[in-house]
Parts: sequence; C-alpha cells; structure tokens
Amino acid sequence: MTPTPPRRGFAFALLAYAFAAIMVGTTLPTPLYALYSEQMHFAVLTTTVIYATYAGGVLFALLVFGGWSDAIGRRPVLLAGVGAALASAVIFLFADSVPELLVGRVLSGLSAGVFTGTATAAVIEAAPPSWRSRAAAVATIANIGGLGIGPILAGILAQYAPSPLKLTYLIHIGLMVLAAVAILSVPETSSRTGKLGLQRLSVPPEVRSVFITAALAAFAGFAVTGLFTSVAPSLLTNVIGIGNHALAGLMAGSIFGASAIAQIAGTRIEPQRAVALGCGILAVGMGILVVALHYSSLAGLIAAAVVAGAGQGISFSRGLAAVAERTPAERRAEVSSTYFVVAYVAISIPVIGEGFAAQAWGLRTGGTVFAIAVGVLALVCLAAILWQESRPAAELSEQAAG
Repeated sequence: MTPTPPRRGFAFALLAYAFAAIMVGTTLPTPLYALYSEQMHFAVLTTTVIYATYAGGVLFALLVFGGWSDAIGRRPVLLAGVGAALASAVIFLFADSVPELLVGRVLSGLSAGVFTGTATAAVIEAAPPSWRSRAAAVATIANIGGLGIGPILAGILAQYAPSPLKLTYLIHIGLMVLAAVAILSVPETSSRTGKLGLQRLSVPPEVRSVFITAALAAFAGFAVTGLFTSVAPSLLTNVIGIGNHALAGLMAGSIFGASAIAQIAGTRIEPQRAVALGCGILAVGMGILVVALHYSSLAGLIAAAVVAGAGQGISFSRGLAAVAERTPAERRAEVSSTYFVVAYVAISIPVIGEGFAAQAWGLRTGGTVFAIAVGVLALVCLAAILWQESRPAAELSEQAAG
C-alpha cells in the first residue's frame, strides 16, 4: 500500500534520522584516538591502521551486500546495518586493546557500507511529492552531516564530560536503538525486483577517460578526509601545541560540513567543469595545509580543512555525476560501485602511508609530504580535465579548416 502523505513525510524524516545516526558512529573515534593511545600506549602509525580498517569493512559491505536491498528490501538491510553499528559501539565501550579497536572499526565500516547506498535509496523513495526534488540533497545532508557531527560530539565529551570513552558509546547505543525503532516504524520502499549476488566492478571503454580523472579526484579528496579524521588530534597536539579534544573534533568535523555544503552548492555546475573546480580548490587547500604545518598555525589548519573539504565535496559528487551521465543505464550500478571502491581505498592506503611517514620523519614532515602529494595529484587531475575539454574544440577547428 502507498503511504498517505503525512505518513510518507514521517517515514522520510525517520529514515533521514537513521541514516545520520549511523554515520555519526563512524567518525566518533576521531578525537578519542588520543585517549586510546595514552591508555594503550600506541603511536600515530597504529592510529592510522585502526582508522584504515574501517575502509576494509566498507569495501566488503559494498561488494558483498551492495545490491541486497533491491532483492530483499530496504528495511532488513538497514536493520542489519544498525546491528553492525550496535556491535561496534559495544566493542568500543569495553575495548582495552588494539585488536578490539580494530574489530570495532571493521564493524563500523560494515554498518556504513551497508547503509550508504541503501539508506540513500530509501530516503529518496520515501520522500513525499513536495520533497521529491530535494530528497537527494536531504540524503547527502544526513550522510555527510552525520559524519561531521560524530567527531564534534565525541570531542566535546572527551574534553568536558566524565568517562568519555564510555559515555560516548553509551550515547551512540541510544541513538542506534532509536534508529532501529525508526526503521521498524516505516513502510518498505523497495519493489524487491533485484537479485542476490556479489557486486560486479567494471568500467566500459567509452567511460574510462572520464572515469579515470573523476576517480583520481575522488581518491585525492578522500585521502584528505582520511588524514583529518585519523590524525587531526595528533596534528593539533604535536604540531600546533594545543591539546584540546573539542577543538580537534571541531576541526575534523569542519571538513565534512564544508563537503556537504559544497556538494549541494555544486549541483548546478556542469559535472566535468565542477570536478575541475573541485580539484583546483583541493590543491589550494593542500597549499594552505603545507603553510599551516610549517608555521604551526591553528587558523591555517582549520582553513585547510574547510577549503579541502569544499574541494572534496564538489569533485566527488560531481565526478560521480559525470561518470553516471556517460555510462549506459544498465551498467551504472557496477561503475558507481567501482568509483566508490576507489574512493574508500583512498582512506586506507594513503593514511597508513602517512602513519609510516610520521614514524620515520615526524608528524610535521610526514603531513607536509602527504599534502604535497595530494596537491600534485589534484593538479594532475585538473590538467587532464582541461585537456579532455580542449580536445573536442581542437577537433572541430581541424574539421573546419579541412
């Protein structure tokens, strides 16, 4: 049965809440890593490895469960995601060793991987007619907004509340229980016409040139978000000289806030041009980061997070749009999944590389090398896009001359 308009609007809001609540949990540990490192006596490299295991959980969920909600329905898959998030929160609540933190992060990644595509589809499908044109933006806000709220909430608790390593996850468990109730309260939105199976990854030949530049831009942007959400507290303490957990959480959250705003603002820009703009902004952000690290500037570090977040948001969302508009409809799922795989690899391997660099050269030098590498990659993507755009004009000029 089709829900009545008031019930449909209620379901829309509940699903958006559940989406945001799940994503809050994925970034909660960011300002808490400093506390864990003091308690368990590990260095920045271990922090980056713990953080990066999240990407492994996301990738596994995308590849194995990516299309399940089309076959068995949105609600069962969303409830499974809530279950994984609850298990992660319980493990973090009682964790007293690095292996337990690793397991918690993998489960957190599984919850995010299960939720990202399924909740986006469910929110859009549940939108009442008056919100249909804005449903995708609401899903984006729920997703990225949740990611931004996570470190801010945990940072405030870590700085000002008692027993933050316990209280933070007790609060998240409460949010998850409410999310489960929300999901159980809404009607199913999927027609269940899909089939179970592993998600295929491939890119058709006619899309590859656009896909390569867009995916490299996404790689650069996600690598930066990985840097800020894994080692932001260490940068703040060891490079800037400020040991405030709330400020560390705010700095990590600001990159997601800027990303969400940029994604929404960039929807009116032609996709390929928007990716080029995002790459340019990301490169500027990395230049600011290099200067901030050199001069130990708090303002510079926050500015780098905001500018880089804006570049990441535009290049990622419009890059996906650029790829989708060139891809045949029947192959969009596999191409989009391939795009997401590239993006999530970027929050694991480069971040662990930053951990090794910090261990070998120090956090300031390691961060500077990381920023330069990402900035160069963004500029390469920008140059490639400009070259691609110049080719049709050059070909038309040759035809006219002939």
